[in-house]
Amino acid sequence: MLLAASLPPWPVTDGAWPLGLVGAAVLFLALEGLSPWRRVACGMAAGLGLYLPGLWWMRDFSIPGYVVATLLEAAILAAGAALVPAAAGWRRAAAFPAALVLVEQVRGTWPFGGLPISGIDLGQVDGPLAPAARIGGRLLLVALVGVGGVAVAALVRRRWQVAGVGAALVAGVALLGVVAPDGAFDRRLTVAVVQGGGPRGVRAVDSDPAPVFRRHVDATAGVRPPVDLVLWPEDVVDVGAEVATTPEGATLAALARSLGATLVAGVVQDEPDDRFRNSAVPWGPDGTLLPRYDKVHRVPFGEYIPARGLFERLADVSDVPRDASVGRGPAVLDTPAGRLGVVISYEVFFPDRARSAVRAGGRVVLVPTNASSYRDSQIPTQEVVVARLRALETGRWVVQAAPTGYSAVIDHQGVVRSQGGLGGAEVLQAGVDLRTGHTVFVSLGPAPWLAGAVLALVLATVRRRGR
Repeated sequence: MLLAASLPPWPVTDGAWPLGLVGAAVLFLALEGLSPWRRVACGMAAGLGLYLPGLWWMRDFSIPGYVVATLLEAAILAAGAALVPAAAGWRRAAAFPAALVLVEQVRGTWPFGGLPISGIDLGQVDGPLAPAARIGGRLLLVALVGVGGVAVAALVRRRWQVAGVGAALVAGVALLGVVAPDGAFDRRLTVAVVQGGGPRGVRAVDSDPAPVFRRHVDATAGVRPPVDLVLWPEDVVDVGAEVATTPEGATLAALARSLGATLVAGVVQDEPDDRFRNSAVPWGPDGTLLPRYDKVHRVPFGEYIPARGLFERLADVSDVPRDASVGRGPAVLDTPAGRLGVVISYEVFFPDRARSAVRAGGRVVLVPTNASSYRDSQIPTQEVVVARLRALETGRWVVQAAPTGYSAVIDHQGVVRSQGGLGGAEVLQAGVDLRTGHTVFVSLGPAPWLAGAVLALVLATVRRRGR
C-alpha cells in the first residue's frame, strides 16, 4: 500500500516519492527468512496492496475484468518475490532490485502486449531519481527503487555499510542522469492544443461523434494566429469512409488553411471486414492531406478482443464490437512543421513507442489521447505523469491533447509547462522546442538493464561450492 500511495493520483500533494522507497524496504524485510511458498504469498499480498488501488479505474468497465487483472498482476509480483533468496547477504540485496526490474519487464510485455499502468516507476517522476530515466528508462528507475529499498532496510537494521553503499549507488546514478546528454535545441514552434470539452465517463460505443467533432471545431476558434502546429485529440473525428472524402475532412482542411498551420487530428475510420483504423492524420497549411500514422499498440479489450471467439463465450464484449487494425511503419509524421514523433493514447505507457519515434527522426513527441471514458482522474493523471517520463527518456518535448483533459505541454526535462483541466473546453498555446540528438536510453534501450537484472538473479541463485 505504501508503493500504491507513491503513485499518481493518490497523494494529496506532490512529494510522495519516498513512500515508494519505504514500501520497497518493507517488502524486502518481509521476504527475509521465508520459505519459497511464503515468499510467493508475501509477494501476492504486496501485489494486491499495490494493484487493487492501482487498477481501480478498471471497475468502471468490468468488475470481473478488474478482479482478474489485479490477481494476474499481483501474481507476477509474487513470482518475482519468489526469486529473491531468503538468506541475508549480498545475494539477497542484489536479487531484490533485479527481481523488481524483471517484474516490470513482464508487466510491460505480457499478457496481450502488457499492462505497465501503475508501475512503481511512476511514483518517482516527481522525485530526485527521475533524471536517471535518460540513461535507463523506466527499468532503471525501478532498479533504483529496489536498491533504495535495500538501503532503507539496512538503515533500519543498522547495517551501516550496506546502507551507505546502497545510498551512494542510488545518488550516483541519479546524478549521472542529471548530466547525461539529452539532445540539443534545433528551433521553436508555436503549438496550439485543442481540448473540446464535454461529459466524462462516456464510452465511445454509447456516444454520438457529431457533437464531439463540433465541440473541437468551436474550440479551435480560440487558437490565436500565427501558429505553426495545431493538435487535436484522439478519436474526435469518426468517419465511415476515407476522411479526405468526408465533410469532416473538408472542415479540417479549411481550418488548416484558415490558420496557415499544420493540423493533426485523431481520426477513427471504418475499414473493410468490420475493422477500423485509429490514426493521427495531418493536414498541411494549404489544406493538403499528408501521410498518416496508424496506431500500432492497440488496447486489449478496448480496441480489440484477443481470441474473440473464446472471450465471446465467457463474457459480454458488446462494448468492443469490432477490432482496430494494426498500424505499420515508423511513428512519425512528415509535415511542414517538421518531422513529428507521435504515440497515440495507450502507446504513451510503452517506452519503445516513443523511443522508436525519436529514432525515426521525431523532433517532438505528440500524444493525441482520449481519456473521456474514465469517470475519475486516475488514468488522465497517470497519462500526464508517464508523458513526463517519456520526455525525460527521449530528450524531447511532449505535447498531449485530450478531448476532456488532461491536455498538457511538457518540456524535455519532464516539467509540465502548461496543463488543461478536466471536462472543460480550452486551448493551450505555447512555444515548443524541436530537438535533435539522442539520450543514452534512446541509443541503447532497456536491453542492458534487463540483461544486468537477469545476471544479478543468476548470480544470486548460484550457491558457492564447498571446499
